[in-house]
Amino acid sequence: MEQPAWLARAWEQFGVSEIADADDNPEIQKYYREVGQRAELHDEVAWCAAFAGAMLARAGAEHTGSLLARSYLNWGTPLDAPRLGAITVLERGQDPGAGHVGFLLGSSKSHVFLLGGNQGNKVSVAAFDIGRVLGYRWPQVNAPVADAPITQAPVSHVKGIFERALAHVLEMEGGFSDDPYDPGGPTNRGITLEDFARWKGVTVDATSRARLVDELKRIADDTVSAIYTNRYWRPAGCPDLPAALGLFHFDAAVNHGTGTAIRLLQSAVDVEADGEIGPLTRAAILAQPVAETLTRYAQFRRARYRALPTFWRFGRGWLNRVDATLRAA
Repeated sequence: MEQPAWLARAWEQFGVSEIADADDNPEIQKYYREVGQRAELHDEVAWCAAFAGAMLARAGAEHTGSLLARSYLNWGTPLDAPRLGAITVLERGQDPGAGHVGFLLGSSKSHVFLLGGNQGNKVSVAAFDIGRVLGYRWPQVNAPVADAPITQAPVSHVKGIFERALAHVLEMEGGFSDDPYDPGGPTNRGITLEDFARWKGVTVDATSRARLVDELKRIADDTVSAIYTNRYWRPAGCPDLPAALGLFHFDAAVNHGTGTAIRLLQSAVDVEADGEIGPLTRAAILAQPVAETLTRYAQFRRARYRALPTFWRFGRGWLNRVDATLRAA
């Protein structure tokens, strides 16, 4: 994945915060100095524009040198539509001179999600009412672009990752089974009879069951791949996740169900577990080291398994699956 170089620099500062007592955070004072302001300014002075300017400077891009957020309304080139990393200027209250500035991560119908300084007195990701947006701006010439770290690369840009993830899932699922304690019923290569019938556009009843079970036992490789792609891989949002997390999340979607897996992932990155991977969830994922997210995700999966009434029968295998998937990721 490519992202603007200033956004990559901004992520490196994630979590830098003001110091509560009389001392000042030297990192924040450095932002002032890098945009040409007095370094002895206290970190209580509004510093969102200093942060934005410093990150632009570190990326080799022009900046306004001002501590006024709205100075960026007259800087660079206006954008007709939001864009990842766009310098986003917001109004603040009724004061026409006040504002806020940050780097755009995404948007919804009602909010924009910014990575910026002085958001909760620190460098953080925050949501703002989209009605506050005054403009999106971009440097005028040859805006530098930096490759995101490989741990942040989306799965869709890693050749063969779906095939690798699917091979792992199929290894975990095994062949045909019809365990009376398994609520999924007849299953082959992780695909239940109900899912197979739904894929074919038919229903399972007394007249079709035996035939469908026989077909499920002989399911073709391309059908297996198509079902996993369209029922789990894409609906779970795996193509847009960092590669390692995409593999782990895919396995969870298959074994827990897509909605449950998304909620477990959201719990792992400490955002509201609403079952939808939106801009805020994506920002939280990018803001945290993938290895830490995987560790927490695995813990939530184990807890989920232990809460199931059939843990007594399948629990050991489920926990071994989490460990194996974590190693694969």
